[in-house]
Amino acid sequence: MRSTIKTELLDELLAGVSSPDDLLGDGGVFRQLKKALMERALGAELTHHLGYEKGAAPAGRARGNSRNGHTAKTVLTDDGQIALSVPRDRAGTFEPKLVPKGVTRLEGFDGKIINLYARGLSVREIQAHLKDMYGTEVSPDLISRVTDAVLEEVREWQSRPLDSVYPIVFFDAIRVKMRDEGIVRNKAVYVALALDTEGQKHVLGLWIEQTEGAKFWLKVMNELKGRGLNDILIAVVDGLKGFPEAIGVVYPETLVQTCIVHLIRNSLAFVSWKDRKSLVQDLKHVYRAANAELALEWLDGFEDRWGKQYPTIAPMWRRAWDHVTPLFAFPPAIRKMIYTTNAVESLNRSLRKIIKTRGSFPTDDAALKLLYLAIQNAGVRWRRPVEWTAAMGQFAILFGDRFMLSAR
Repeated sequence: MRSTIKTELLDELLAGVSSPDDLLGDGGVFRQLKKALMERALGAELTHHLGYEKGAAPAGRARGNSRNGHTAKTVLTDDGQIALSVPRDRAGTFEPKLVPKGVTRLEGFDGKIINLYARGLSVREIQAHLKDMYGTEVSPDLISRVTDAVLEEVREWQSRPLDSVYPIVFFDAIRVKMRDEGIVRNKAVYVALALDTEGQKHVLGLWIEQTEGAKFWLKVMNELKGRGLNDILIAVVDGLKGFPEAIGVVYPETLVQTCIVHLIRNSLAFVSWKDRKSLVQDLKHVYRAANAELALEWLDGFEDRWGKQYPTIAPMWRRAWDHVTPLFAFPPAIRKMIYTTNAVESLNRSLRKIIKTRGSFPTDDAALKLLYLAIQNAGVRWRRPVEWTAAMGQFAILFGDRFMLSAR
């Protein structure tokens, strides 16, 4: 857009500028110009409200209202605090639109607070940042009020309607520290990440619970059902206690698959570094086998080789076997999407990056606010799986009408 500001005016404004501070500082040209323009706009608003220009006294008397001095008001802007002189009318009916009554923060300032909060900064860190950048003193109470306004967005997002069918939903958890009656406790934040029929990723919701179990998961499943999710073709979980029972009640046709990545990670918990590479290679034979029968043979062989040195690994896989074997009903294109869980791992890395500097949260709501903002604002990248085109055809064959209904 071509500038409409005359060169002569710019020259006049810059006449006394000899340093960056003269232009950008607290008393610089930019701040003075912003103040002058805002006060001129407020004066124009009052003129429009009264219906006559300043100084037209007879017209004012005829209308029964007139100007009545000014009120000092300090507002917070993107550039810091600005002290304004806001005009008044004698009848008290003037309602400025630029700076409405009761408003002390201009549009954009709250967004700065929320963006800083979404990056994981604490209330004190936000205070310090605003002070350093804009010379603005902001109270902790103000910051809390601004970020608390996000909770309404969270509730709307958490109750929004869902698709009727999702081919794959990953259920996983990240751990956060909560302050509970002066004691810091670990709580799990459960995340549901779904792939829709186009291969696009959606976070269906966030749930916080101190202990997991069938009762908790039944509540989550019923909530998803109530939001319109009628069917899940494959649910991928990390050995969540009580989950298979709960999902079987609400979604009886859903295949529950143990997350292979988490199973491998748990298997390596007590394995020495020198053995990890060869041990993982042997486990790959198990979950990449052509079918369940061959996979069990590979697991027997794994136990023969590693059982004495690491006696807990093979039994761990056998205990989870009923929820490992669904994997073998699928072709490689679908298997890879299930056992790699790159989508949910990428999401969790983004969330952990945001919360790692926070120490602990005072309430569940504080954690939900931050995680929601991290999902919405912190640059989580959604990329369609490269195998999805091939997988769609396989889903159509394997699940028939259940998949076709979701694709409509």
